[in-house]
Amino acid sequence: MYSRKKTFEELPQEETAIWQCTNGDCKGWMRDNFAFESEPLCVLCHSPMTSGTRMLPQLANVNHSKSLKMGVRI
Repeated sequence: MYSRKKTFEELPQEETAIWQCTNGDCKGWMRDNFAFESEPLCVLCHSPMTSGTRMLPQLANVNHSKSLKMGVRI
């Protein structure tokens, strides 16, 4: 049959603020603008996290507030 090779366009990258786990055995990290707390704990091992930067694809997060509650109570 036909083999279609799709060409993927390069995603624009930017220097992004992140939080990374301080535990040497854990590889957990998250984008700063997706963290709910001002100093989050690692969701994988519950260790403290430190701020840093990485080159990551651009994502738009219109909610910049860290005061949101996680989840909704029912």
